[in-house]
Amino acid sequence: MEPLGCGTILLSAALGLLVFYLLWSHLYRRLRLPPGPTPLPLIGNLLEVKNGQMAKTLMELGKKYGSVYTFYFGLHPVVVFCGYEAVKEALVDHGEDFIGRGRQPTVDRVFQGYGLIASEGSRWRQLKRFTLTTLKSFGVGKRTIEDRIKEECHSLVEELTSYNGRECDPAIIISKAVSNVISSVVFGSRFHYNDPKFHRMLDIFYETFELMSSTWGQVQDVIPMIMNHIPGPHQKITTLLEELNDFVAERVKLNKETLDPENPRDYIDCFLLKMQEEKDNPESEFHLRNLILTLNNLFFAGGETVATTLKHGILVLLRYPDIQAKIHEEIDDIIGRDRQPNIDDRSQMPYTDAVIHEIQRFSNVIPMNAPHSATRDTVFRGYTIPKGTGVCALLCSVLEDPNYFATPDKFNPNHFLDSEGKLKRSEAFAPFSLGKRLCLGEGLARMELFLFFTSILQNFVLTSETRFTDSDIYPRMTGFANVPIPYRMAFVSR
Repeated sequence: MEPLGCGTILLSAALGLLVFYLLWSHLYRRLRLPPGPTPLPLIGNLLEVKNGQMAKTLMELGKKYGSVYTFYFGLHPVVVFCGYEAVKEALVDHGEDFIGRGRQPTVDRVFQGYGLIASEGSRWRQLKRFTLTTLKSFGVGKRTIEDRIKEECHSLVEELTSYNGRECDPAIIISKAVSNVISSVVFGSRFHYNDPKFHRMLDIFYETFELMSSTWGQVQDVIPMIMNHIPGPHQKITTLLEELNDFVAERVKLNKETLDPENPRDYIDCFLLKMQEEKDNPESEFHLRNLILTLNNLFFAGGETVATTLKHGILVLLRYPDIQAKIHEEIDDIIGRDRQPNIDDRSQMPYTDAVIHEIQRFSNVIPMNAPHSATRDTVFRGYTIPKGTGVCALLCSVLEDPNYFATPDKFNPNHFLDSEGKLKRSEAFAPFSLGKRLCLGEGLARMELFLFFTSILQNFVLTSETRFTDSDIYPRMTGFANVPIPYRMAFVSR
């Protein structure tokens, strides 16, 4: 090619980039969103994220720009709320304004706005109302679910006893036990711990959590228009979720073939009956796609988040054997060794309850919260947030708010104990989020955490040949989820 031709092409490219940058700068300044780091064209504030720690980065930017600021995920501005006061004001006081579901490119290619968690508007309201009613009819949120949890606690203790004090990786064992509780509600039965399909499903949960939180997943959330077309581990998220959907669809097919309208066995049966009831309603959201993706959501939210909290908790107790010993003492005093723990015991066990609260606070399992968006133009603290703008109500900034927790970055059960050793509530304790999109399974999760923890510690001393440090137990504060480090340990019978 002629040198003059090359020069013309380069000059044209440079001018094009300059025009693009000027247009971008003009648009960026015209929006008048809350202040924040200056974004670059296309990649937004991606370069602000250090060492693949998105959640930690957003926390640190809050200290610099204040409790309300703007962070650009590629071309898309997201208003970030930091600290309890700002998050409460956004999700509770302005609940209807920010009730929309925000973008989450790592999973949007699969969910596409369907299913309970990814939906909004009428679709979300229909699915939420139905799901709440149906779960309650099967005991969730009531005392009747306690027997199902206690049965699973018994199975878990038997499984752990079979290791005879040998070291093991507790991750998959814990996930099986917790997931069986929600399985009994949505599928009408539990899985055997040796079921290979069940094992594979839990592997999918764990791997998806890891990939969404990895550097690859974080970059995809910022610049999906580029990352969706680049090979890498993040591309596996879609494959994994589709495999999970296939597993769920298979269960739905089995239910269809054996459905008895007079005796619904589980959530699937109830949804199938609702589909028949509303088949002539053009506004109905009860169809197969929403069923499969809602089941996917229920398993993900109702199983792996609780299991991850338990895994964090066990790791913490390995680090602090003195705390473990105090829980053993309280269990022996209140429950003893001869009967199973029950939920009534919780009110008489303030130290154990405080430790569980602190595990939830400290582990920060979903640090960035599920993404929200503005459903209408909203004035918030003097700033106008346009309809459709993404919103990030940073849960980790609530659970580590120094105005409510004396040592926010340290594990400290005294955050939830008063001077008399009684349980102390904190309004900033919000591991299930706040407002109208609060996690539907909060009551179930709280019951599971207490019964699983006390059942394990009633029967075992937790030990490990590894000496864990404070750094080992501290949440990694990366992206979507805080998954604890892999570890091995032994359950030694008491």
